[in-house]
Amino acid sequence: MGTQTKVITTSKEIIAAGLSQPRPRSQSQVSGFIELTKPRITFLIVLTAAAGYCMGSSGPLNYLGLLNTALGITILSSGIATLNQYLERDLDGLMHRTAKRPLPSNRLSPLHALVFGLLLSAIAEAYIAILVNPLTAVLGLIGFASYLFVYTPLKTRTTLCTAIGAIPGAIPALMGWAAVRGNLSMGGWVLFAILFLWQFPHFFAIAWMYRDDYARAGIKMLPVIDPEGRITGQQIVLYTVMLVPVSLLPKVLSLSGNVYFYGAIVLGLVFLFFSIRTAVVRSSIEARRLLQASVLYLPLLLILMVVNQLN
Repeated sequence: MGTQTKVITTSKEIIAAGLSQPRPRSQSQVSGFIELTKPRITFLIVLTAAAGYCMGSSGPLNYLGLLNTALGITILSSGIATLNQYLERDLDGLMHRTAKRPLPSNRLSPLHALVFGLLLSAIAEAYIAILVNPLTAVLGLIGFASYLFVYTPLKTRTTLCTAIGAIPGAIPALMGWAAVRGNLSMGGWVLFAILFLWQFPHFFAIAWMYRDDYARAGIKMLPVIDPEGRITGQQIVLYTVMLVPVSLLPKVLSLSGNVYFYGAIVLGLVFLFFSIRTAVVRSSIEARRLLQASVLYLPLLLILMVVNQLN
């Protein structure tokens, strides 16, 4: 009996030891490269671009065109995310929430990240220019330059960085529209405006939750210089209030129908409720709830918009 128990115990130790072994370096590097592309954020970006493409389609949906647009923007977003982490690797190392990213944790070298990001971005721009259209590629280049060379350095200089960063953040919806229409007409700008306004409550919620981390790294998000959260709360409510009527414009412009219109009202009011609660209570718990509400709000709004348009 004792021998059997010893065998079982030894087997468990062997299994536990195997599970605790560090991953091979090659496997760790592969996961690091994937992590550099920020898959979750890239997915949301591609979703907004796909919505822009579908909303811009006036006839039967060109699925090949949609696929090329989505693939090109996926690669471009991945390249931008990688280069952003290359540029901010020292700042990331100072913050708890980002210290385990591939570069500050030394899982990948900065040179590898730089080459990887540049290759992805160049391939994406060529892909979009050839297989989608030049206008969409130009918009992608504007997003690339404004995010990496304007927004990123401004993060340590001014709280206006959020407003500047909201511009490249909203460009993917405009790219989707331009991909199918070949122009920048009113419908595309409405989608751009929705994305632009949505980013303020979304990013202010994140900045409130991690304001100590941002302060440690010298990043001047509004909650860092507004420790009581009064101004931050006002800004959250202000931009959400503006977002609600702007989100109804697709119906006004006959881009979507009644289902979307009433759904947008309900979603907007729920989003506004969480914004007001965050502004009044001013706690990290409420900021997290607002963040969760924002992450649900945008995909649901876009899905309603597209489904009601296609039907």
